[in-house]
Amino acid sequence: MKLINKFLPLIALAFVAVSCASEESVDAKKAELEKLKAESHEIDTRIRALEAELIELDPEFAKQNQKSLLITTAKVKKGEFDHYVEVTGSVLSKKNVMISAEAAGRILEVPVSEGQTVAKGAVLATIDAESIQRNIDELENTLSLATTLFEKQERLWNQQIGTEVQFLEAKNRKEGLERNLATAKTQLDKATVRAPFSGTIESVEVRLGELVQPGVSMFQFVGKSDLFIEADISESYVGVLDKGDSVNVNFPSIGKELRTRVSSVGAIINPDNRTFKIEVFLPSMAMVKPNMISVLKIRDYENPEAIIVPSYLILSDNRGDYLFTVVDGKAKKTYVKRGKTFDRESEILEGLTGSETLVDKGFREVGDNFNVNIAQ
Repeated sequence: MKLINKFLPLIALAFVAVSCASEESVDAKKAELEKLKAESHEIDTRIRALEAELIELDPEFAKQNQKSLLITTAKVKKGEFDHYVEVTGSVLSKKNVMISAEAAGRILEVPVSEGQTVAKGAVLATIDAESIQRNIDELENTLSLATTLFEKQERLWNQQIGTEVQFLEAKNRKEGLERNLATAKTQLDKATVRAPFSGTIESVEVRLGELVQPGVSMFQFVGKSDLFIEADISESYVGVLDKGDSVNVNFPSIGKELRTRVSSVGAIINPDNRTFKIEVFLPSMAMVKPNMISVLKIRDYENPEAIIVPSYLILSDNRGDYLFTVVDGKAKKTYVKRGKTFDRESEILEGLTGSETLVDKGFREVGDNFNVNIAQ
């Protein structure tokens, strides 16, 4: 135990000495690393400067030292190019109506319910018309008597008995009662509310026992046919879209598509949003309902012999639009005049003939006259 205690101070001193030596070694290595980095940066700078000078003085040196970039290519397309206007439209119905009462009275019967499909002429509601029926019964009795009197007066008049005035009065009374009876029967018929065409009961606004007056809404009724699509088009397309133009219609909610035509073009510009309305013919389709959202693609431009390139390959600088073509193993900066763009493709009006090969992958890394290597 005494021997261990004697050597403890010596062990501690040795540990401290080793730790100090280790710290000094790390600091020295860090300093040496920083020095080498600085020297490397200086050397790289001098190398780049010398290369730049040699490239200007010796073109052959430039060709030998320029690295080839690995790229892929794409062909310029020639063919039909179509441009479309894309707008959102809503399905409407020319037979979306509110059915109102034409007679006053209490509701006796409502044999239909919301969502029910009915045929033309089906009874939707019955209004109490007891007073009208009594008036009809009374008119029929009075008319019967007036008809008998007129017939007797007519026979007398044919026998030249009696005056013409008596004959005309009997005739006028009979005909007046006939007109009154026809009017009463029309009123009685209006007490029965019927479907004006085949369709669906969208909503029922009245209940059994309620009192209604003429003009009071009773049912919202939607027909099965005569659906159309209405959309708002920017005024910048005035004169571009015409009746009969082709339209592609997509219904996102049901995944259906169809091709149809413009059936009507509005003549008034809405001052609030600077648009005009168009209507698109919609043939009968299962699952399509009024107020359903649709996406319309209306062709407003076509070029049957266009030069077409992918839009993402077109870059721009202060001079204009350009893209890179491959000529003799080099990337060439080719300026173009772009036309219309649609569906990630652009029409090229000037600058290409249609036979060029374009730099595709790697088009952002290349420059004018860069050596390129086409990946197989």
